[in-house]
Amino acid sequence: MKNKLKVLDLFSGCGGLSYGFVRAGFDVVAGIDNWKDSLITFERNHPGSKGILMDLGNFDPKNLEKITGKIDVVVGGPPCQGFSISGKRNPNDPRNGLYTSFVKTVKQLRPKAFVLENVPNLVAMSGGKIKNKILKDFTALGYEVKYKVMLASDYGVPQNRRRVVFVGTLGHNSFIFPEPTFSDPESKATAGQAISDLPEGSVKDGTENKKKPVSDYQAKMRKKSNKIFNHEITNHDQKTTDIIALVPDGGNYKDLPDHLKNTRRVNIAWTRYSSNKPSFTIDTGHRHHFHYKWNRIPTVRESARLQSFPDDFVFMGSKTSQYKQVGNAVPPLMAEQIAKALAKALNKKI
Repeated sequence: MKNKLKVLDLFSGCGGLSYGFVRAGFDVVAGIDNWKDSLITFERNHPGSKGILMDLGNFDPKNLEKITGKIDVVVGGPPCQGFSISGKRNPNDPRNGLYTSFVKTVKQLRPKAFVLENVPNLVAMSGGKIKNKILKDFTALGYEVKYKVMLASDYGVPQNRRRVVFVGTLGHNSFIFPEPTFSDPESKATAGQAISDLPEGSVKDGTENKKKPVSDYQAKMRKKSNKIFNHEITNHDQKTTDIIALVPDGGNYKDLPDHLKNTRRVNIAWTRYSSNKPSFTIDTGHRHHFHYKWNRIPTVRESARLQSFPDDFVFMGSKTSQYKQVGNAVPPLMAEQIAKALAKALNKKI
């Protein structure tokens, strides 16, 4: 453990980003968030790491250093509601100010490197002013910064989720973003390959999965555990179930009869995942995306699979909270590739 680079995860949520760093051989010292449920999940799945309940909008980085000690890498994703295309894209949203706490922490701890991730449209927001401010703020602290919009399905995640990732290192930045390992559309993990071995109905936590893995991806997700957790289905009313049943695998509201097309006034309404493609971006439980086969929304475990959380990663709290934890997370498989590339840049062998 002494030789491992020590990581602090800010706005950690359940710890998808830091879980990828653990898989790459880093030592995650702590995760910090103001959401208790997510920290319970974080500690459950990061043995030896501390979950710290703290409002990062109102804290003293000096006190933080007393808790964490020397940190080599600071990672995290400040809340992105103000930037998100699903929100109002308001650059004056006070939640965006939480980003400054990330800067303060880096200034105080002086890590060798930092990784900051966010929604991809942040790059173009306000004519690029927000992106430029991020680059300027960290350059002023002595960090050389690189950034890239990454697509999760390029790195083995069965989901077409885009995130912008900023990586800064003290002094010269030799970091090289990982090359896509699944750039060919035909090679990408699909929703069917991700979740077809999970049952149609609810199962009690800890139930043995009696189906055999039918894809390399399923085998990878079940490598450390053959038990099923967080697989409680949602029972829709009969009208909703009947409408879902009219939508084919990979279809959406356009496949419905005219009198049903406007029953939900959002452009993603009544969308089924496609069994032979990566899924859409997993949201935090808006209930508009449905299983490619079953007439219901995906379970928390199915959503976790699509995010590349392995089956031994167990989510805590209410079902609503679990959906939110999964939806807010960085896919661990993509995070792992970022971490490995950073380790290489910092001359550490993993």
